[in-house]
Amino acid sequence: HFPSMTSFRTLSTGKFSWATVDPEQMSGANPAKAQNLVRGEWQDTKSTTNIIDPLNGEEFLVTPNTQLDEIGPFVEGLRSCPKYGLHNPLCNVERYVMLGEVCHRLSVLLGDQEIEDFFTRLIQRSVGKSWAQCKGEVVTCRKWLESFSGDNVRNLGRSFALPGDHAGQETRGYRWPFGGVAVITPFNFPLEIPLIQTLSALFMGNRPLVKVDEKVQIVFEQMVRLFHHAGLPKTDLDLLWSNGPLCMEVLKQGDSKMTLFTGSQPVAELLTTELRGRVKLEDAGFDWKILGPDVLDIDYVAWQSDQDAYAYTGQKCSAQSILFVHQNWVKEGFLDKIKALAARRSLEDMTLGPVLTWTNRRIQLHIDQLTKIRGAHTLFGGKPLEGHSIPECYGAFEPTAVFVPLAEILRPENFNSVTTELFGPFQVVTEFNDESLPMVLEACERMQSHLTAGIVSNDLEFQTKVLSHTVNGTTYAGVRARTTGAPQNHWFGPAGDPRSAGIHTPEAIKLVWSGQREIIIDAGRVDPTWTTPKAT
Repeated sequence: HFPSMTSFRTLSTGKFSWATVDPEQMSGANPAKAQNLVRGEWQDTKSTTNIIDPLNGEEFLVTPNTQLDEIGPFVEGLRSCPKYGLHNPLCNVERYVMLGEVCHRLSVLLGDQEIEDFFTRLIQRSVGKSWAQCKGEVVTCRKWLESFSGDNVRNLGRSFALPGDHAGQETRGYRWPFGGVAVITPFNFPLEIPLIQTLSALFMGNRPLVKVDEKVQIVFEQMVRLFHHAGLPKTDLDLLWSNGPLCMEVLKQGDSKMTLFTGSQPVAELLTTELRGRVKLEDAGFDWKILGPDVLDIDYVAWQSDQDAYAYTGQKCSAQSILFVHQNWVKEGFLDKIKALAARRSLEDMTLGPVLTWTNRRIQLHIDQLTKIRGAHTLFGGKPLEGHSIPECYGAFEPTAVFVPLAEILRPENFNSVTTELFGPFQVVTEFNDESLPMVLEACERMQSHLTAGIVSNDLEFQTKVLSHTVNGTTYAGVRARTTGAPQNHWFGPAGDPRSAGIHTPEAIKLVWSGQREIIIDAGRVDPTWTTPKAT
């Protein structure tokens, strides 16, 4: 039975009994503390690391600094899970029911306003994005958990059967787990990505080792504690605080059977090599949007473009990286509209915030490189923010757009620079017309990352032309097309690579976290007149 909400709070203080940090009180003077979870126990390490507040540089969080001589239990955790998993369609099937119940309980908990606010604020303290953006993560997680409550975990294990060639023969297809696996996720969605991928791994019978970017892992650490209060066995997953090289050593020694990685392309390629291809990737996204020839709802389209490029200071793998604008939109003043919308953003309401992976110097160098291209110029922005306390190790930059002529983008000496993903408030803008649409499609074909895309047009012929000549895994089409803000109800992931991972949907979960197993039942009795045939 699910206990009442009050039993999850320490009534004397109003805090939650499962929580070990207070997002309002974390500070340099009162730092929060994190722990590893391994084999069902929360543990400290011999040494620690200090994480800084992204808004003022104070050391507001003390985390484990796991060393090489401390990885043994994590290695054992990976190896402890057999290849047939913690459960599968023929073994420990009660776990499907248990996990459905855990999802229901978690969804009810996240529907509690105080718990929703707790995680919203903790995300905000960790990454410095607006309240609406942080709350969106929590709400998406709650809705996803609602959809996998009850029997929908069990439904992921649905099998099929096919009649055989003779009596007693039947082939049965099952989705089978891998065993000990790993979930490695980035800083920018510290709750949604690790929560959904970790539970997805568990749904299919795997036992995951989880590592989130150290700057933000405290969010998921607190969620794991809530998992336990909602009934998830403490031994179902391990949580590792470490740097990247040490985590890699754990994965190699533990013989991780499959690793889901969400993050940068260089790390994705390294993992592919080191883990012998046993990876699924949701890596970098240089995401494009094309505004077609039909100009409709221009104010809405401008607002959506501003959201796609600059919400969360552009730090989304789905952020609009390049905008191909048909000349008809330019004539109607579209570029002036997105400039005005970008100017509304500020640190005060956190519609701008710290850039956690690019420094101001690096951002400026990239802008300078692009504006040296013939015909290129800064449309707006292009300057560091002033009057703030964001530490120098992080960026703080105005929303910026650089116009580069389409013909110049396609030049071999320019293309790689123009299509470099700047993980911050930045986009490239270019213009095209009906005759130059093939050049736009050539640019899309030559890009190396194919995550999200938007085709802003209600012209069916134009839509079909672009859709049929592109590959992006999550593509929005129509006048309200976007590149960001994927809800929990549809597939989100790249395409064009056999390693591509997905998230959210049953199809994504089964693709990433299970493999096909065929069991052929052949129990029919042999005809009494059968004789041994000649050898072949």
